[in-house]
Amino acid sequence: MNEIRLLFGKPVIRDMGLLISAIKDLQSRHGCILQALDADKVAGERHILFAATKALAAFSEERNIAKDAGMEIMRYASGERQIERALFMRVSDRTERIALVLAGSGSLPDASELSRIIELDGRGSSFCAKAIIEAFNITSEELQAVGEERIEDLVIERVALVDTYRQTVKNKDEL
Repeated sequence: MNEIRLLFGKPVIRDMGLLISAIKDLQSRHGCILQALDADKVAGERHILFAATKALAAFSEERNIAKDAGMEIMRYASGERQIERALFMRVSDRTERIALVLAGSGSLPDASELSRIIELDGRGSSFCAKAIIEAFNITSEELQAVGEERIEDLVIERVALVDTYRQTVKNKDEL
């Protein structure tokens, strides 16, 4: 079983190419999965834990779409079926805060190694509702139905629907 850890904070390395290289280096040295996401597009810890669990299950059951487990985590976290459409969650030079997902069954990087990548800021998975509403195309009707305090649930629903849609398409192909 994979252990999943989440860290939220500011990227220590501001050049995103260098940041991604440092993440890939840690990933290869530890044989684990590390995926950086733009924290402004993360609706909370439940959102990312649910997405990461679904992505890792897809990989273990060989239902994955992405060739890379980190990219599969991003795809699920975005609530999108297509990798290209999931890229809105990736880090960029405009990213102020990152959500770092660590997953593995062996050794994960320790705090000193991670401190070269992320500076924990104590804000946890706090998010801007407006940014999440825009990123996930949450409608005013949805907000009226459940209330703004349930934005994370609306995002998790989109994550869950990634598998549902795929299963529906598969079933149609079998007819």
